[in-house]
Amino acid sequence: MSPGATSPGAMNTVLDAGLDRHRRELHVHCYRMLASYEEAEDAVQETYLRAWRSRDTFDGEHLRAWLYRIATNVCLDLARARSRRVPELHSFAEVGWLSPYPDTLLDGIASGEDEPEVLAVARETIELAFLAALQVLPPRQRAAFLAREVLNLSAAETAELIGTSVAAANSALQRARETMRRHLPSHRDDWAAREPGTAERVLLDRFIDAHQRCDAAAAIAAAAEDIRITMPPQPMCFQGLAMVAPLLERAFGPDRDGDWRLLPTGVNRMPAAASYLRRPGDTVFRGFKLDVLRVEGDTIAEITTFGPSLFGVLGLPAELAG
Repeated sequence: MSPGATSPGAMNTVLDAGLDRHRRELHVHCYRMLASYEEAEDAVQETYLRAWRSRDTFDGEHLRAWLYRIATNVCLDLARARSRRVPELHSFAEVGWLSPYPDTLLDGIASGEDEPEVLAVARETIELAFLAALQVLPPRQRAAFLAREVLNLSAAETAELIGTSVAAANSALQRARETMRRHLPSHRDDWAAREPGTAERVLLDRFIDAHQRCDAAAAIAAAAEDIRITMPPQPMCFQGLAMVAPLLERAFGPDRDGDWRLLPTGVNRMPAAASYLRRPGDTVFRGFKLDVLRVEGDTIAEITTFGPSLFGVLGLPAELAG
């Protein structure tokens, strides 16, 4: 071993510590690439395996950039293998693999405002609309866009991240920006997912109260006239009160499936409610669905309904006592 070289044991320690420190931000990066919490879990595990197997190529410096490059290539491989992409986004119903990301895990990322980990999980790029719009992009364009617009990498760093030339990376970025402008406001600040404010909290409380009282009229009163409801992975999209009102009346009416209990929570920096259903003859409320609300002004503009698979990650019980 040459003087000053890092021993294999010390290198392994550095790698282990770095993997542990950067795990959550890498998970968020993979989530943005794949739009699925569960698939991001698999991608991070594969990233760790590849990093460990290729640890002899790590020079002991720039660990974060090295891990991001591995994670990005893992996601590119997964995206190519699944061969899925949204040609044109009209609603979340077209992104059947979309899943939510718990706020509690975002809160656990480094707290220093100037740390790169914080920049990597900037809240304007974690909301569902941003995630869904990314899925319109081909995987390499998606990676280039995230590298420049979210990770704030240079053109040269972006090219290295996705394994191409600077010219090719810039071309991919330009095409990605043009596509994203068709789905989101072009100015970065306009993408911002603000901290849930008073209006959001009030509407979430009204949403929960209406469900627990099985009051369809109260639920309709809290909704925008053009409210949209989607239920990934189901390909259904309900647009406008004329379509949504019958759903609410069925869910809350005398022929409903049971009684509801809801708990407030948060995903993707958006207000959400975990719903539990107690069916006739049952003695407990069982986890049933997760509703994520997008609020505009003083009404609920959109509800995205997911299954209960992430209740445990959100710290929510599987059941509630009757």
